[in-house]
Amino acid sequence: MLTLKQITEDKEGIIRKLAKKLFDGREPIENVIAVNDTRKATQGKLDANLAELNKISKSIGLLLKEGKKDEAEAAKQQVASIKEANKTLEADMKAAEEKIIAILSTIPNIPCDEVPEGKDANDNVIERTGGNKVELPEDALPHWELAKKYNLIDFDLGVKITGAGFPVYIGKGARLQRALIDFFLDEAQKSGYTEIMPPTVVNSASGFGTGQLPDKEGQMYHTDLDDLYLIPTAEVPVTNIYRDVILDKKDLPIKNCAYTQCFRREAGSYGKDVRGLNRLHEFSKVELVRIDTPEHSYESLKEMLAHVEGLVQKLELPYRILRLCGGDMSFTSSICFDFEVYSEAQKRWLEVSSVSNFESYQANRLKCRFRDEEKKIQLCHTLNGSALALPRIVAALLENNQTKDGIRIPKALQPYTGFDIID
Repeated sequence: MLTLKQITEDKEGIIRKLAKKLFDGREPIENVIAVNDTRKATQGKLDANLAELNKISKSIGLLLKEGKKDEAEAAKQQVASIKEANKTLEADMKAAEEKIIAILSTIPNIPCDEVPEGKDANDNVIERTGGNKVELPEDALPHWELAKKYNLIDFDLGVKITGAGFPVYIGKGARLQRALIDFFLDEAQKSGYTEIMPPTVVNSASGFGTGQLPDKEGQMYHTDLDDLYLIPTAEVPVTNIYRDVILDKKDLPIKNCAYTQCFRREAGSYGKDVRGLNRLHEFSKVELVRIDTPEHSYESLKEMLAHVEGLVQKLELPYRILRLCGGDMSFTSSICFDFEVYSEAQKRWLEVSSVSNFESYQANRLKCRFRDEEKKIQLCHTLNGSALALPRIVAALLENNQTKDGIRIPKALQPYTGFDIID
């Protein structure tokens, strides 16, 4: 979340920047400032009372030594009265602090200056494209029909076992999934990432730390009895490793990767664009997470973008990179780039990765900080990116590599699959 320092030092600038995300920040920001003014006034009264309390407490001993018992008793009563008043002031302070956090939690991150203006996905900016155009046979099939033809994925069986959006991978379909996971993890390791195997359920404090709560609780699966959430991405547990932690600057950037299953309710998603693997409730994903210093985080962002682009190139898929406009960005991002691969059979672009810099927004919620050379404590910057999400990668691989003899496997994956064609 935004810091009070950001808001109080540049109120109008913050309101103006939030408007780029189509968020009217004037009322909540003015409310935060008003509550903070009340909190500071209360703190002033409390500090004055504590000073007076210390003064009176010291005088009691002197009065007793001088035999002024009545005055000493009156002083004791005054001390008791001030202590009672302080209880009320402390309660008011706590209430004000909780209200400030509650309001700040409803305000999204401000976009950085490089984020373009825009209302929705139509206003996103294409940074660059890559890969070769695919020429498919006239009778080319979408991936859900290819999956059935070659017995790779059973969508109906998933419905029987669980429900729509929970496919069952079979034979070479399952091996392809495992091959992609291993390939992505190995590539991350080559790039200096440390692999983490985190839990796939988290508590509400973790959900709050990375910004899923209270913004996206309706999109997460929740276990009521234990008050735990199934993760929508490995970003949540991996970033929360550093919640309430003070790191040393010399140890940054920290680079972690993790493969997990991910769970998303995808409430409100209907229509042809959710068919097959296009939108699932459970899917596999390899995630990259970085913890960095403010002065180096945008260099980390460039490195992450290059890493994801390298993966898509090695998979021989046509792709494009989008710089998201303010109106299409997530609640927590300061800047975000989407990677899309082209599905020749469906004639549409499929999002396979988002790479974001959250600057200090998540770190402030997490209390993730570092100690610099002068022993000063500062907020870290956090970043994350999918490298990669499997469902739409699998969809594009199946569709774009279909031939009259079967489905060709890209060379980079063949050592992992153990086969070069699905026939």
